Amino acid sequence: MAIFQVNFFAKTMKRPVCFNALIPNDKYEAPGQESQGPIEPLKSIYLLHGYSGNHMDWLTFTKIQEVSLKYNIAVFMPSGENYFYLDDEDVGAYYGELIGNELVDYTRKTFHLSDKREDTFIGGLSMGGYGAIRNGLKYSERFGRIIALSSALITNQIAGITPDFKGPVADYPYYRRVFGDLDQLLGSDKDPEALIRGLKERKVDIPKIYMACGTEDFLIKENRGLHEFLVSENVEHTYVEDVGVHDWKFWNEYIDKGLAWATE
Repeated sequence: MAIFQVNFFAKTMKRPVCFNALIPNDKYEAPGQESQGPIEPLKSIYLLHGYSGNHMDWLTFTKIQEVSLKYNIAVFMPSGENYFYLDDEDVGAYYGELIGNELVDYTRKTFHLSDKREDTFIGGLSMGGYGAIRNGLKYSERFGRIIALSSALITNQIAGITPDFKGPVADYPYYRRVFGDLDQLLGSDKDPEALIRGLKERKVDIPKIYMACGTEDFLIKENRGLHEFLVSENVEHTYVEDVGVHDWKFWNEYIDKGLAWATE
């Protein structure tokens, strides 16, 4: 297992950005063991952290190295800061474009990756679960599968909130900064339901979706809501509820199960 921390100049951000990478292409061969032969281009997943996290979270709190080896998949873990992996046009920080295009292009040039859509996945937890769904759908020509754990699917909750709104996580100025005009949020390209409808109208292949959420998670209602929408739209997806809360125990278990589903 090769572990990299990469700094590269991202045109989408107009500055250097950092991501961690796991590349399982250096497996030990015991004496007398038959050689593996030529190494095929690797499948890849772009794995997004949650609110208040960074590019170190998945390495620090989960068995992602073991899972990368188990499924022979390259894992790339960028930082989205607290921007929900959306583009901030006012300051020229295009987090969505970074995840959906530039990072995919850069890692394909730098590492021995498959360039096939069906071998390229996006996933994440909480804020990163939203980011995986939104960017997996927006850049659907890139990603064949989406893994979304305990996703912060909050667009319906924050759409139209007033300037005096103060929530348990953030307030109106934060949501206005990240999501833009909250009166125009629903139906925009930041709304997963609108993205699904748009793909269907254009007859574009929708990435396969895997969703999992704990039954005691404070975001369970939001996850059930998107699941019910996908059912109503006849969109192929896998939805799992299990005993659990919004924590690393749940995500550690379900990133393994999610990648088992993605690589089956």
